[in-house]
Amino acid sequence: MCADPRGATALPDTTIKNTSGMARLVLKFGGTSVADLDRIRNVARHVKREVDAGHQVAVVVSAMAGQTNKLVEFCREASPLHDAREYDAVVASGEQVTSGLLAIVLQDMGVNARSWQGWQVPIKTDENHGAARIRDIEGSFLSERLEQGQVAVLAGFQGVAPDNRIATLGRGGSDTSAVAIAAAIKADRCDIYTDVDGVYTTDPRIVPKAQRLDRVSFEEMLEMASLGAKVLQVRSVEMAMVHGVRTFVRSSFDDPDAPQVGENGLPIGTLICDEDELVEQQVVTGIAYAKDEAQISLRDVADKPGVAESVFGPLADANINVDMIVQNISPDGKTTDITFTVPEGDFERANKVLEDNRGVIGFQNLEGARDVVKVSVIGIGMRSHAGIAAQCFRGLASKGINIRAITTSEIKISVLIDSAYAELAVRTLHSLYGLDG
Repeated sequence: MCADPRGATALPDTTIKNTSGMARLVLKFGGTSVADLDRIRNVARHVKREVDAGHQVAVVVSAMAGQTNKLVEFCREASPLHDAREYDAVVASGEQVTSGLLAIVLQDMGVNARSWQGWQVPIKTDENHGAARIRDIEGSFLSERLEQGQVAVLAGFQGVAPDNRIATLGRGGSDTSAVAIAAAIKADRCDIYTDVDGVYTTDPRIVPKAQRLDRVSFEEMLEMASLGAKVLQVRSVEMAMVHGVRTFVRSSFDDPDAPQVGENGLPIGTLICDEDELVEQQVVTGIAYAKDEAQISLRDVADKPGVAESVFGPLADANINVDMIVQNISPDGKTTDITFTVPEGDFERANKVLEDNRGVIGFQNLEGARDVVKVSVIGIGMRSHAGIAAQCFRGLASKGINIRAITTSEIKISVLIDSAYAELAVRTLHSLYGLDG
């Protein structure tokens, strides 16, 4: 999502030098950035630019665009019920190819580079093959190589599980790998190179006037990532916030030899950082939307203690995430209607879980809808400003947009609306909060 006037005044350099006078950087390149050898050569020029500037550089790469999908499909064709450990062995090979090719190209350019796989570092994960979580990274292995002047090119998306086998981190896991490595080696910054030049106030395809943010707080970015913005993976933002890893989103398609700073003196892109680094705090930072939502309503549920647990307990046991929840009490106080949202991909499974527990829950009817969208207003300035929600509701009402459900937090307001009104709602709210620039 996001550019606002933040950062327009004089701000400190986003590259913090360590005591040796150089910065330690982690550069991460996604699948579109390394889609073929020409793009890998372009990536190598970005890396060489930082090396020539005297920085210590570790690089994390994804598989070439489309390769992971092909490998996943091979596994499915081999056996619909394939072993998750062998699945990881197959799909992790995409990053291995990319890291080796980038190291070869860098070496050809005269850069001292070497590729390393997740198990060699090692990046230790839990035992959940296919969707593992990082438990620990011993940073000394990489730090020693960086101090010796080597560029470490690392395969993202992977680590080693307690069973000593390769484990993958799930889709988008290379972002998480990069941030975790940055934390482990105490990097000054983690640069996430992607196919966009930063985080915008909303999707520029819907709102051409959307602005790129110079800076955004960890909390805001976490909300944006979880509410529909696809720039960064949610787990990577969580990790960056916990470990205080300053993260920079920038485009790999910018000319590596062109000036790397904008008119305001900052690198071109978006810095994700602690709230204390924001010189100006806009009330609203951005508008997010998520189309992968589905609504479920249980009608005439007995209103008694434990009814909520009887509904949401089985869904939790089935690993189905529930988001927006609305409960209405009937006039006689004996029954209630419960409405909530689940990921669209879990809609059918959630319906089956609820039907299987109909006798325990005691609902009369189950209704559902897939033609819904969640639109969210996000901004840390909302903590200290009243009336933001009222503005949102008034603005949507003026366009004839009905709200099905509402959830709020200190820095977020989310509304569930009919999908037909998604773009109108985003454009309306973007203008309403003065984000058009």
